[in-house]
Amino acid sequence: MAYATEYIAHTLKAARQSKRLSQRALSKLAGVPQSHISKIENGAVDLRLSSLVEIARVLDLEVTLVPRKSVTAVQSIIRSGQPARNTAAVPSVAREFKRLQQSLSIALHEHPAIKEIAQLQRQVRELQHFQFPVRELDALREANKVVQAFKINTKSLHGIRTILADFQTLRNSIVHSTPSIEPVKPAYSLEDEEHG
Repeated sequence: MAYATEYIAHTLKAARQSKRLSQRALSKLAGVPQSHISKIENGAVDLRLSSLVEIARVLDLEVTLVPRKSVTAVQSIIRSGQPARNTAAVPSVAREFKRLQQSLSIALHEHPAIKEIAQLQRQVRELQHFQFPVRELDALREANKVVQAFKINTKSLHGIRTILADFQTLRNSIVHSTPSIEPVKPAYSLEDEEHG
């Protein structure tokens, strides 16, 4: 399943569950067969736009095309209105984190004196507590390949150091991507009229 499709499927399922709707109840409200909703949530079928619009409408979601330049701003606004969620929410990301943690544990056990492995392990553990961008899934896979290669050829720490620096940069971008948004104050209120 493509990353974008997986994200949409996960978002729809999470929205359905947060509204405490069964697939059958959502099916009745949206006019989409329950079996189709199940396939959508499991990524077993390509989602038709008409089905997406109807399901989203029932779940109080809006399907919108956003200019590419504005995507970061829109994502930031969306995140600011949501409770924090860890990476376990997206199955493929959680799997990759688990694989990487296992590889790092083995590497650290075999080479306890190499501080970069312990640093990378801490960095990965920390990244798991953030809302890890699904688009960065390839970075996790690449990191796992580097750790696997290091276990075979321990002479070069360059790959481990590069991944460590990349993950630090990624962590910083995730942390700083959610600007604090101050609430907009109205120019006046009804209370102002009563006192004037």
